[in-house]
Amino acid sequence: MGYLRSTVSAIALAVGLLATAPAPAADVSMANGSVNFSTPDGWLDIMQTDGDPEVRAFQVPDPSPTGHVVLARVTVTVKQVPDINGFRAWMDQATAAAMALPGYQTVAKAPEPNSYSYTAREAGVASSYRERYWFKDGRAIQLRCVRPQQSQAGAAWIAAFDRGCDAVAARLQ
Repeated sequence: MGYLRSTVSAIALAVGLLATAPAPAADVSMANGSVNFSTPDGWLDIMQTDGDPEVRAFQVPDPSPTGHVVLARVTVTVKQVPDINGFRAWMDQATAAAMALPGYQTVAKAPEPNSYSYTAREAGVASSYRERYWFKDGRAIQLRCVRPQQSQAGAAWIAAFDRGCDAVAARLQ
């Protein structure tokens, strides 16, 4: 009986320690395991759709008042396409939708192929968008990072958001 009580106490202690520890970066698998990446600590998994396309969306909490107006977020979309022409058509459709956003303006030419940076207005706030596209194993992949162009959380928060987005991109390449 003492052994059982000790085991139960040890399990309860371990569960308690796990519950109070900061949430680790989430490992994400999409497209039946063919697309994998990790999100930085603190990102909240806010949406998931299965099927084709498959989408995962993550909120990057902005602790400032700006965060109450514009939802800083990162989405990854994976869609099956028949070939490189299907990929280009899908990418063209997505960029056309971006150009239709209110206040759309391109930013300096992106340094990577199939990469676009632009600003648009969301809820009356200028927002920064960065989209990157890849074609891998018959799948079109889009990474879209959206944040307020200026956040009252400051430059450190903006830099951390951009670093997190770049880290996801590095895993998706």
